[in-house]
Amino acid sequence: MKTRTLGRNGPAVSALGLGCMGMSFGYTTDTDESESLATLSRALELGVNFWDTAEIYGPHTNEQLIGGFLKGRRDQVFLATKFGFVITPGMQDARAGGIDGSPANVRAAVEGSLKRLGTDYIDLYYQHRVDPNVPIEETVGAMADLVRAGKVRYLGLSEASADTLRRANAVHPITALQSEYSLWTRDPEENGVLAACRELGIGFVPYSPLGRGFLTGAIRSPEDFEADDWRRTNPRFQGENFARNLALVEQIRQLAADKGVSPGQLALAWVLAQDEHIVPIPGTKRRTYLEENVGAVDVALGDDELTRIELAFPLHAAAGARYVAAGMQMIER
Repeated sequence: MKTRTLGRNGPAVSALGLGCMGMSFGYTTDTDESESLATLSRALELGVNFWDTAEIYGPHTNEQLIGGFLKGRRDQVFLATKFGFVITPGMQDARAGGIDGSPANVRAAVEGSLKRLGTDYIDLYYQHRVDPNVPIEETVGAMADLVRAGKVRYLGLSEASADTLRRANAVHPITALQSEYSLWTRDPEENGVLAACRELGIGFVPYSPLGRGFLTGAIRSPEDFEADDWRRTNPRFQGENFARNLALVEQIRQLAADKGVSPGQLALAWVLAQDEHIVPIPGTKRRTYLEENVGAVDVALGDDELTRIELAFPLHAAAGARYVAAGMQMIER
């Protein structure tokens, strides 16, 4: 597995990470723990050592799954987790409790994550969403205390604006910014986030680099989703938006066929080609998809191929917002 650094001076991690959310949360409540554990084991065999989880995934159950697997092999993984949502008993919706970026919650949340993960340190600790009611300087100041205490090694933000990123980095070096980024979500190119990461030497970690699975070409109808899959409520997977987006994916399927790779591999290779300090974290809970994703690291795209992809899937081509209104309100733009 090739490696990349998170920013100019950050740690080296596998060029492709692993998003673990779907093993416990989001796409279906019918989880397969044995296959998830087998996927984690296969990730280590393939050299995929940059793993991403969060306290809200479950909530809590994904961190518990990862923590159980890592007993006796913690040093093999660069482990990232996230905090910031108010989690209440019986919570079904990650947005229901709101956001809490207070120093008190920073201190409480990290202790919960450390316990569930079965470790005494977290490699990369993200604020999951920026709290508009707490100055970022206060939140990151409390996170920096965790670094000094040895509980956290590096700090990150998720879905933060370029201005917030600069303010945060002035308090303590930010190692990574995580935001949605793919062929069908290219906001970071326009809102200054990617430019700010390059300016400050911060790594950029795209989540959902496969468009929540849509760019793989495997999703042909909304009926392909399980009844409890949250994508059923996502604007991009509904009605006319679905049909328009499917037509875009058909073009990616053709380009991938011409290249002799899968649509998902082409989509991931495009993300990887955007900057040397970009490390995408496609999520999967199955070994087959993990192995396919890893193959994208060796897919080289020439300038002419990148141009063809751009023509097939230009900026603003995707139809529909990437979250429902409540989710979009939690994203800094």
